[in-house]
Amino acid sequence: MPDVIVDVSRAGLWDAEALSDVAAVTFPLACPPQATDEDIEIFINDVLSIDRFGEYLSEPTHTVLKAVERGTIVGYIMLIADEPADSDVAAVLSARPLLEISKMYVLPGHQGTGVAGALMEAAVEHARDIGCAAVWLGVNQLNSRAQRFYAKHGFRQVGTKTFQVGAQTHHDYVMCRPLSG
Repeated sequence: MPDVIVDVSRAGLWDAEALSDVAAVTFPLACPPQATDEDIEIFINDVLSIDRFGEYLSEPTHTVLKAVERGTIVGYIMLIADEPADSDVAAVLSARPLLEISKMYVLPGHQGTGVAGALMEAAVEHARDIGCAAVWLGVNQLNSRAQRFYAKHGFRQVGTKTFQVGAQTHHDYVMCRPLSG
């Protein structure tokens, strides 16, 4: 599928329902095979609900960028300008200040079309605009496709962390991209 033109802009409270809908479709696709449907549903209900997106969109440390094609949100990226909550993660990230890519998802049918790249470019631009020295993220150790995408965009593995989905603990790589200039 050829590259498409998407509009990437900051999401607002009015986007909470559409973002939650995109999250409910895309999150299960990024989960490792051993993640159970029940645990995925718990995570979606607890972390990706309309109410939770309303909270994220109201939080001053959070920025949600949406990718819109033909009037429809086809992907999003959630950014957090704050210290990592996990002290082990904070220890492997030496640059400060940091911007975390907390979530980044693109709807099926739009993957591989340039949407994720446009979201990533906008995230890096945002990080530079607010004076960050680096951008970091966690990616499941079994998600090699996402790891390749992040490596292509300048991220390198610097550590590991865990990620809770329902009752299951999953293992992520911590990846970081220093920003210069």
